[in-house]
Amino acid sequence: MKSCAIVILNYNGEEMLKTFLPSVCRHSKSDIWIIDNASSDASLAFVQANFPSIKLIHLAENLGYAGGYNKGLEQIQEKYEYYILLNSDVEVNPGWDIDLLSWMAVHPDYAALQPKILNWKERTKFDYAGAGGGFLDSYGYPYCRGRIWDTIENDFGQYNDTLDVDWASGACMMVRAAVFHELAGFDADFFAHMEEIDLCWRMRRAGWRIGYLGSVHVYHVGGATLDRSSPHKLYLNIRNSLSMLYKNKPMNQFMRIFMVKSLLEHLAVLSYLLKGQIDHAAAIRKGYKDFEKKKRSIQKLAPKIAERQEVKREGKIDFIFWNWKVLGKKTFQEL
Repeated sequence: MKSCAIVILNYNGEEMLKTFLPSVCRHSKSDIWIIDNASSDASLAFVQANFPSIKLIHLAENLGYAGGYNKGLEQIQEKYEYYILLNSDVEVNPGWDIDLLSWMAVHPDYAALQPKILNWKERTKFDYAGAGGGFLDSYGYPYCRGRIWDTIENDFGQYNDTLDVDWASGACMMVRAAVFHELAGFDADFFAHMEEIDLCWRMRRAGWRIGYLGSVHVYHVGGATLDRSSPHKLYLNIRNSLSMLYKNKPMNQFMRIFMVKSLLEHLAVLSYLLKGQIDHAAAIRKGYKDFEKKKRSIQKLAPKIAERQEVKREGKIDFIFWNWKVLGKKTFQEL
């Protein structure tokens, strides 16, 4: 068994591959695989013509981020001890994969690891997705060091440390292959968005730790597949957040959280309607409606988790939106 594979999921990403694949090939020591989600552009022809050493996995249909990785990684699960799941719009630096691998090799109680993720266009700023390490507040809302809600910090080395986090970003995350498959990978019903947060939560429930290594950094375009302001992204985040909480929280805690989230997010519906953003209002309502339809099937992954003492982090923030919007705490260091 080899140590590590860098695995990139692709769907009609020819332009992204042209821009970012050269840095991955130039600066990486691990095997590189591309899982293709039934692209209709010239992505694969470009890879085959210019990077013949890259190994390709062809899927018959677009299964999204979650299903695409699950299906593709099934084909190599006996070959590698670790996977680095890397978005196609990420630029890497020399030795990045070896540094991540070396850290994981001497920390056997960690199931996933994320580097520092900076913005590719504004390289002194953190990226929205993962930034300086991901966390969840008591209501399941994600935030990061370097990114609180929509406030993005400049990077001046303040998060060059190493620490435990609640979740690692799917833009660039190393995972132990055995743990990934033992927990049935990503929840394919998510299709895209928040699936890595859900997986990391299930890892922590199974007794594993999630790490952040700030001495390694990469650059991420972000929003290359689906813009953050997209109603469809809002829909996926609403639906998937509810599913994640329902799956990972005890029922009494879930019901309390559900009442608070439902109130706040339906107030957001009214706000969108008043601003004439009908598509965004409809996206929230659809997210709740589809969650209710899927409640019976959401628990399907729970029996696969051998429950141990969940790894929890000290100093959890109760409600990140209140801190950001009302108290005006715009950076992680102010929380």
